[in-house]
Amino acid sequence: MTIDTGEERSVTGHALSGALTSGMISGTLNYNRYRQDKISKEKALKNTLKLTLQGGIVTASAIAASNYVGRSNFLGVLTAVSLGVAGIYGVEKLYEKSLNEDETSSPQLKGE
Repeated sequence: MTIDTGEERSVTGHALSGALTSGMISGTLNYNRYRQDKISKEKALKNTLKLTLQGGIVTASAIAASNYVGRSNFLGVLTAVSLGVAGIYGVEKLYEKSLNEDETSSPQLKGE
């Protein structure tokens, strides 16, 4: 069974589009949270960067998987999706590590 997904799309181009879209949305939402004193400037910037990277990764992964579907290459689909999930997970872990390092190096926490 072949699924017509149309012309193959550029994975790199869509990664950039996904990153830009995610960056605009997350930047706006995080800026609003910062302005309401719900989040620090550093956390807002880090969260925006994290979501920007994840948006690019997930978009590239989805486009690559869709391209493989069009070729009926289901191993390629699984590989693209797996790489996308791994990339998102890796960025999430790096983000958590950076937040933990900020908390442990905070002057307020050291004095307590």
